[in-house]
Amino acid sequence: MAYLCGRLGYSQRRICRAVGQARSSQRYRQYLPADERALIEDMHRLALRWPRFGYPRIAALLRREGWRVNVKRVHRLWKAEGLQIRKKQRRRRRLGSGVNACHRRRPRHKDHVWGYDFLSDRTEGGGALKLLTVVDEYTRECLTVEVARKFTGRNVVEVLGELFAIRGRPGYLRSDNGPEFASRAVRKWLKAMGVGTLFIEPGSPWENGYVESFNGRLRDECLSGELFLSRREAKYVVDRWRLDYNDRRPHSRLGWLTPAQFAASCEQRRAARCRGRRLPATAGRPCVPPGSASGFALWATPDKSPHPPEHTEEAVT
Repeated sequence: MAYLCGRLGYSQRRICRAVGQARSSQRYRQYLPADERALIEDMHRLALRWPRFGYPRIAALLRREGWRVNVKRVHRLWKAEGLQIRKKQRRRRRLGSGVNACHRRRPRHKDHVWGYDFLSDRTEGGGALKLLTVVDEYTRECLTVEVARKFTGRNVVEVLGELFAIRGRPGYLRSDNGPEFASRAVRKWLKAMGVGTLFIEPGSPWENGYVESFNGRLRDECLSGELFLSRREAKYVVDRWRLDYNDRRPHSRLGWLTPAQFAASCEQRRAARCRGRRLPATAGRPCVPPGSASGFALWATPDKSPHPPEHTEEAVT
């Protein structure tokens, strides 16, 4: 309307009559209630804190802070404020036919199946960084992210040994066929520990979908927005992000609970089942405080550490 008035030189009344619009439509000013202005401020604050979160996850965080708001209202304000995240649409891939794929052999409970994989990055000076990520596929917890210049099969065994001492052994480990995972040292050690291996088909990363999804979040929300000066700095930043992911980031597949909250609920249900069966609630866990040398030796010795009952009684489907 302003363009027509400036171009033709006619009054607003005459142009509105010509185009068939009410003059009130040209004089409307949007009015935001006080609570909506406060809501927009909180949305901007959360978007600044987590710049790669979309509106559904921001809505979950708002509800956690006490806002009684639905997703549709957040979506409307999200678009009005221009906070959308542009993502490149990727071509959908085939599901694959591997018998060890995540859609064929699904995790049934906590610590049933762990997935692990590698990510690559670089420091500002051009030095290579390699990140080993380990994820519990059932609870979506990130158990560790190890940062090093390079990894060998022996390094992978050391990382897994520390995790087994702290958390206990999983039933299975899912990975690709990389030399670090398929090496003789890793396979021999896992066999001695009584942990099964699930190798996906070569060239089919989507068959290890849980850890691949986590790696995508790690790349998008952390690695792509950071500039690392050294390996030590990268380790510190990634560890902070991992704790934030486990304890504060709501997960859509877990009913908008954090992985730590969902894992705690799994432990409560498991403890209730153990009480019903008159079993100790610490079954499947190290018998001594995690981190101690004696505890690691006891838990890492195959003939002295029996398989957890929940891992031996049921197999992966």
